[in-house]
Amino acid sequence: MTQIAPASPLRWFRRQILPMLANLRLAILLLLLIAAISGIGTVIEQHESLDFYQANYPEDPALLGFLSWKVILVLGFNDVYKTWWFLSLLVLFGSSLAACTFTRQLPALKAARNWKFYHQPRQFKKLALAGTLPISRENASAASPSLDELQHSLEQRRYQVFRDGDSLYARKGLIGRIAPIVVHGSMLLILGGAIVGSVTGVVAQEMIPSGETVKVTNFVEAGDWSSPDRFRGWSLKVNRFWIDYTPSGAIDQFYSDLSVVDETGQERDRKTIYVNEPLRYNGVVFYQTDWSIANVNIRLNNSPVFELPMEPLDTGGNGRIWGTWIPTKPDLSEGVSLLARDLQGTALIYNNSGELVSSLRVGNAIDVNGVTLSLLEITGATGLQIKSDPGIPLVYLGFALLMLSTALSYASHSQIWVLQEENTLYLGGRTNRAQVSFEREFLEWVAQIDPKISEGAIASSVGV
Repeated sequence: MTQIAPASPLRWFRRQILPMLANLRLAILLLLLIAAISGIGTVIEQHESLDFYQANYPEDPALLGFLSWKVILVLGFNDVYKTWWFLSLLVLFGSSLAACTFTRQLPALKAARNWKFYHQPRQFKKLALAGTLPISRENASAASPSLDELQHSLEQRRYQVFRDGDSLYARKGLIGRIAPIVVHGSMLLILGGAIVGSVTGVVAQEMIPSGETVKVTNFVEAGDWSSPDRFRGWSLKVNRFWIDYTPSGAIDQFYSDLSVVDETGQERDRKTIYVNEPLRYNGVVFYQTDWSIANVNIRLNNSPVFELPMEPLDTGGNGRIWGTWIPTKPDLSEGVSLLARDLQGTALIYNNSGELVSSLRVGNAIDVNGVTLSLLEITGATGLQIKSDPGIPLVYLGFALLMLSTALSYASHSQIWVLQEENTLYLGGRTNRAQVSFEREFLEWVAQIDPKISEGAIASSVGV
């Protein structure tokens, strides 16, 4: 009795799982799910504090009747792009693309590369563009030269021509059949880059006063497989921070002169950055994102210089103002408040009753509470976003290939068949796009075969 050997796991995967993954409906469903979840991540604020979600998404009344801060935290909507289920969707979608590529696109390309000769007149009936041309009896014995002329005319039109006896097969634009494969490959690279960046990327934020040197420590995002090695062995120094203003007083641009220094204090890299012009060092990118007022330097009478920190004040959404309190008596019983809204060098002085005493510019002094208050400097601080994302090169490469595939997709894959049988030439052709242009080219080529045939005769003899 013959025993049937059980199917191997590989064969089972190829017969059962691979066709399921390559299913177009599954790919569309996964793509819609990814788009919907990405929309959720766009609408719901990401990486905010617990207090923020409790204040903006209360349990009673819950948004839409169910979306409260507890639901957001349980489902991971506060960090949706790094949840295990979102990454699983990306992996599953990538698997679907890969399966479709290997089971459909690559075999289709392989089939398109094969030579396909037609040896029976009935084979031309399935072509959308086909017809016959008679050969005069005087030239009936010259079959081979006639096919040679056809081959030469097609080669002049940049066709690759193959011949088998009395049959010709010509094609061009095969590169257009590669475009779908390039599209799938580019999307796989983009998905792979997104996953790599999600699990290995690091994002930090630092507010660094001008002239200070700090190590990057304020990490706000870090992937589960991220490594801090790229942030070791060097520090970041802000040589200078400044803001350019328009004549109306609005901010035009803010700049940071940054240096990367090693543990010995030696400068490794330096660049002046501004919005959309970052510094890149050792796989880490430094973006200019914000600014602040860090401190003020003042002197009371002939005292040493005091460096007092400035803190942002709550204005209820009416602009940004920083302030500090300056004691004018040793026992701290009296003092004034100093407020500033920018780095243009002007501050406002208020007394303990909240009344405006005077305005003061850098380099000037006023008498207040019996002392001379000199404003020496207002120091700004640069707000930096420091990001390490190893997946970015993959994403950029994927988008580059996606643009390349768009260009490749314009190449039409055109095919022409010729069969000479007795006193008749059977002609036919097809293309996968630009049908009208191909028909025009086909008719011009037919006219080139025998210039004596009129355009009307060609149109009547070639069925479209």
